[in-house]
Amino acid sequence: MAFKFEKLVVWQKALESTKGIHDMTKEFPVDERYVLTDQVRRAADSVALNIAEGSTGQSNAEFSRFVGYAIRSAIEVVACLHIGLSRNVINQDSFNDIYNQTEEIVKMLQALRKKLN
Repeated sequence: MAFKFEKLVVWQKALESTKGIHDMTKEFPVDERYVLTDQVRRAADSVALNIAEGSTGQSNAEFSRFVGYAIRSAIEVVACLHIGLSRNVINQDSFNDIYNQTEEIVKMLQALRKKLN
């Protein structure tokens, strides 16, 4: 592993979460393809991408700023889950699984940001 972010457990979990979200959204109806499917996938990808981008040898303050962006993206994932549940495109089990994963990632990101500050 050549890059700092690859060693971060929170990044590894965020990467794993993107796969789960991608797999879940494959089951979404076609009319959600350019709406909720794309939105939740981009938000999930953004969590991992912001962690990676922020870790690139910048100051702790700069890394903390990107961790904040990652937290916001994770919260967007949760909002998308609620929308999907309300539209009956996500079942309760999938909602619970991804919600719990995202909650764990947010807690880890909050702890990382606290350590950086």
